[in-house]
This record gives sequence, C-alpha cells and structure tokens, in this order.
Amino acid sequence: MRYSKAIQFLYELQWFGLKLGLENTRRLAALAGNPHEQLRFIHVAGTNGKGSTCAMLESIYRTAGLRVGMFTSPHLVNFSERIQVNRQPVSEAQVVELVERTQVWLQDFPQDHSPTFFEVVTVMAMRHFADQQCDLVIWETGMGGRLDATNIVTPLASAITNVQFDHQQWLGDTLAKIAAEKAGIIKPQAPALTTADEPEALAVIRDIARRLAAPLTEVTPADTTAPPLDTLALPLLGAHQRLNAALALAVVRALAPGIPVSEAALREGLSRVYWPGRLQVIEGACGQVNVLDGAHNPAGVAALCAAWAQHFAGVQPTLIIGVLRDKDWPTMFRMLLPLAQAVYLVPVASARTAAPMDLMAACQRLHPPVRTVACGSLREALVLTDKAKHRLLTGSLYLVGEALERLGALPTPPLNERALNEWQAQPEPKTFSGHG
Repeated sequence: MRYSKAIQFLYELQWFGLKLGLENTRRLAALAGNPHEQLRFIHVAGTNGKGSTCAMLESIYRTAGLRVGMFTSPHLVNFSERIQVNRQPVSEAQVVELVERTQVWLQDFPQDHSPTFFEVVTVMAMRHFADQQCDLVIWETGMGGRLDATNIVTPLASAITNVQFDHQQWLGDTLAKIAAEKAGIIKPQAPALTTADEPEALAVIRDIARRLAAPLTEVTPADTTAPPLDTLALPLLGAHQRLNAALALAVVRALAPGIPVSEAALREGLSRVYWPGRLQVIEGACGQVNVLDGAHNPAGVAALCAAWAQHFAGVQPTLIIGVLRDKDWPTMFRMLLPLAQAVYLVPVASARTAAPMDLMAACQRLHPPVRTVACGSLREALVLTDKAKHRLLTGSLYLVGEALERLGALPTPPLNERALNEWQAQPEPKTFSGHG
C-alpha cells in the first residue's frame, strides 16, 4: 500500500460521520490486542486549551527522560501531527502499516456499524504507542469526554481545562450538561484536576469527582504566580497559557509519587514547549508581524483579545478571519471587530465554512466603522494585505493550518491532509488527487 492510499482509506471513513459512544472503539481495540491496557495515560478534556496543556505535559515528561506518546486533534497540516512519540510524528511507513492492520480488524464489523474516522485513529494511536513502548501517553479527547472514543482508557489522572459553550448540538445547551460530558473522563480514585471556574460547571465536576472518590484539585489564576511560574517565561503567549501551565504543573505534582520529575525538568520542559497556531508570531518581510491564533469559539476569542491587549497594546491589526458556520461567530465578531483597522473575510477549507459575503453583511451590521473586504481565498487576502504592518489571522484552526503553509512556517504536504479534519459525513466520497 502507498501512503496516498492509506490517507484515502482514512478519508473514506469520514462517510460514517461522528458517533458518540464507546462500543465500537472497545471492540476495535480488542481486535488490536487492547494496546491501551499496556500503557499509562494522562487524559485531558476541556473546551479550550486541551492541546496546549497536552503539549506542556509532553514537554515536561520528555525533558524528564520519559518516552512520551501524545495524541491530539485536529491537525494543522499533516495527519501525522495527531500521533507523536517524543514529538516525532508517526512516519508515512508507520501510517501505512497501521492502516493495513486496521483494514484486517475492520473485516469483523458489518458495513452499517463501521467505526468512524476518529474511532479508528484513536485505536491506531494506542497500537502505535504500545508498539513504540511509550512510558506515558498524553491523551486528548476529541469532543466532550464521557462518550468520546478516547474514554476507553483508565488514566493515571484526568485534567479538564475549562468548560465553555461549544459543540452544543452534541454536548448540551447548558454549562452543567457540557461539564457532565467533560467530567466523564474522571475515573474512580484517580486524581482529577481542573481550571474550570464557571460555578455551574464546577459544581458538576465537584459532584462527579466526589461520587467517584477522585481527589479533585482546582487550579486558579493565583497558581500562575506561584513558583516556578512566577519567574518563568513561557514560549506560548497569554494569561490563559499560564493557567494551562499551572494545570500541567498540578498534574505533574499529583503524579510525582509514581512518576517523579525534578524542578529543573519542570522549568526546562515548560520553557521549551512548542505548540503552533496558538498566538504564534511569524515575522514577514520588512518587519511585518503576523499573529496566528486558532480561536474558534467565544471563550477562545476572549482569551485572544486579552492576550492582544497584553502583548500588542495600542496596535490595531488588519484582521483576516474565516469561520465555520456552525460556530457562534456573531459573538466572536462582536469582540474582534473593534480590535481591527480593517477586516478581510475568507472561506475556510471546509464544507462547513461560512460564506465571506454573508459575513460581510453581518460585519456591516455589527460594527459599521470597520472597512470590510470579502475574499475568495486566504491566498487573495494575504496578497491584498501584504503591506499591513500587523496581521491577525484567526477564527478556525483549519484556517490557521492553511496560513502556516502559505506563510512558510510549515511545509506543504503533497496531499491535502487538512481535509481529514472534516468529521461530518460528506454528501459523496472524494478522492485525494493532490494538494488543494
């Protein structure tokens, strides 16, 4: 099998859409030899900051000398970003091997009960981490927690970054309902940690932890000024990232009796953490400053606006934004538009993209003073704004992934692997014929 055929196989799994539930994942994992039973996990859920917290935990434990697997989603450019060992993405040859093995396991499933893309990739990741003999796996949920495919594991600790509104059609229309889904990763007597501060959500997390006799640690902004964070410079910008770092530190300290980590490794791991697309600064020609951030819901945009005020006070950027139509983009726009001197609206490379012309009409209603331009592509927006001193690109991680390619920060793969982030069934199967 060639790598392109392996990616095509994974793409075709999207036809089965998104299904919440653990039955298929458990069955597929059993066919794969239950690799998760050979591994130790730290499970991370939350509305925003999951990936950053995972990256921090991975960096700390790798610095401490462990062989660390990390499973995250979505990917920005390459599918291989989702499955890494010591920050080395799974190779093309390994993806091919895993797909070939998966195809054998899937023969035991009737066509109308086929596992979804995410369920398959979750089991592929577990199999890979077991084959690679990882000492520890940092394990990010895909959506929610309780019924997410990742929740077949029994982790050493469960971390919940925060609880905000997102994916309400799947997780519920109140913070209490969403919190119950995310707190579904908490396991009996295993440490649970959270930075959630909404009273409605926190009450649910506390109740579930109490019923499971899981010791709960609540991390607050006050923890961001305690050693070593009081003197440590983080590569990731924003007060929200310092809170994520405090959560990662609390997890490491909770597990220290079984997995000791020195203070030096803690400091070095945090000081060297790398997680692209999150308030990432890319310098362009003639001193141009590009800031990329995957803020894709109101809570993420609020964190972005606060970080912008902290790190770019007084600067009005040219805003390049593309959003998915199923997000609460009107609320996002109300926060972002007053920040900008001009707005360039672009489509996201997704079937769920909001149309720039529709967004332009909304911008003119929401904030009439700002100059607004609808573009046919991100490439067009970058050309039109190439003289802007500061550009802020945000609204979707899908958009940020494309921007990282077009700005030369990440290499462009021969296949358009960003399309694998689509988790809703497509109207008809598509074929990978090259980069789109």
